[in-house]
Amino acid sequence: MTSSGPRRRSPVLWLFPIAFALHNLEEAIWLPGWSRYAGRFHPPVGAVELRFALAVLTVGGFLLTAMALRRGGRWFLALTGLWGVMLLNVLFPHLLATVALGRYAPGLATALLLILPVNAYLLRRAFQERALTPGRFARACAVVALVIVGAIPLLFWLGRFLFAA
Repeated sequence: MTSSGPRRRSPVLWLFPIAFALHNLEEAIWLPGWSRYAGRFHPPVGAVELRFALAVLTVGGFLLTAMALRRGGRWFLALTGLWGVMLLNVLFPHLLATVALGRYAPGLATALLLILPVNAYLLRRAFQERALTPGRFARACAVVALVIVGAIPLLFWLGRFLFAA
């Protein structure tokens, strides 16, 4: 990573989309059934629309990483925002829902074992190498969070529309 973003061909950045894909796979398998009993933590969601949304988001994570490596700059900043949003996702809903419901929330294992250490490492490195400042990181997280929160209902709708039986 450099002041304008990651070092060209820095393979360590690929840890994120791999961890993200495995996390999304865990959710794709178990979250639809769990969501029926999740109450305020997650509205019931069908398997088809959830899996479609997760597939799109996973591909997006790989593409964003590729663009950050290739172009740096705003692409790298957007990627760091996604790292931050996914770190928050470890706590809410995964950890909080598991504790509050007294029942395992799908995604918690991969959130704790993959997302937390990978994203913490990547962010620590970005700050140490001065590729990221706290203010720019906070703004990137806010923008990425808004984009994802807005995109998820649209992706659910699109998944139902495209794959309705």
